[in-house]
Amino acid sequence: MKLTIKKGDTVQIIAGNDKGITGRVLQVYPLKMRVLVEGVNIRKKHQKPSQKNQSGGIVSKELPVHYSNVMLVDSDKNPTRTGIQYEEKDGKQIAVRYAKTNEKAL
Repeated sequence: MKLTIKKGDTVQIIAGNDKGITGRVLQVYPLKMRVLVEGVNIRKKHQKPSQKNQSGGIVSKELPVHYSNVMLVDSDKNPTRTGIQYEEKDGKQIAVRYAKTNEKAL
C-alpha cells in the first residue's frame, strides 16, 4: 500500500496519548504502515553501556506511530485529507498532492 504521508510533511496526531500535537515526519516505514514523528510517542528505554553510549542508563526515544493516527496539516494549519491533481509540465503530466480543505498544493 502506498502512503500519502511523506518524509518532511507536517502532521497532526488525531488519536492516542499525544492527540492534538503537531510535528514533522522524520521517517516513513511503508511496510509496517508507520511514521516517525518528531516529539511524539516518546518512551523510556533502558540501555546497557556500549561504545556509543558509555554511561548507559535510561534513554528517552521517539517511537513510530501508525499512519492512521496522523493527519496532514495544510498551509492554514488545519488537518486535511489529500487528493491528487495532474498538472502539465514540459509536455508531461505530473501528479501533485493537494489539501482538500483549501485546494492548495502540499
